[in-house]
Amino acid sequence: MSESDSKPVQIGELAKSLGITTRTIRYYEEIGLMGKTERLGGSTRIYNNDDVLRLKFILKLKTMGISLKEIQELSDIFDINEKNFSTITPKLIEILDKHISIVDEKMANMSSLRKDIVEYRIRITDFLTSNNKLS
Repeated sequence: MSESDSKPVQIGELAKSLGITTRTIRYYEEIGLMGKTERLGGSTRIYNNDDVLRLKFILKLKTMGISLKEIQELSDIFDINEKNFSTITPKLIEILDKHISIVDEKMANMSSLRKDIVEYRIRITDFLTSNNKLS
């Protein structure tokens, strides 16, 4: 069975399959990240393949450090433009470029910190070595 033919799933099954809580999914719905969700009998949430793909996309962005506010911007653009993925691409690239710059800056800072720590360690071991020779 292809992904496009997959049957709708309930919230508990979806949460379990993605390793998240049902509360996380409900929260994403509350803040508008998930768009409209179908309900069975008025209360049981069901998710189709598009919903699942959207949630996976949100989770992937979260693992990359993209904020919920930034994801919300993408979600708004996506929904306003009738769920046309190409409409969010420019904003997504802008957000990813910003995060690449942030990561590059953090890496440079960490590299500098590492260098400082190594130099400090060398000074300490040199000091200890020279003091042991005097004893």
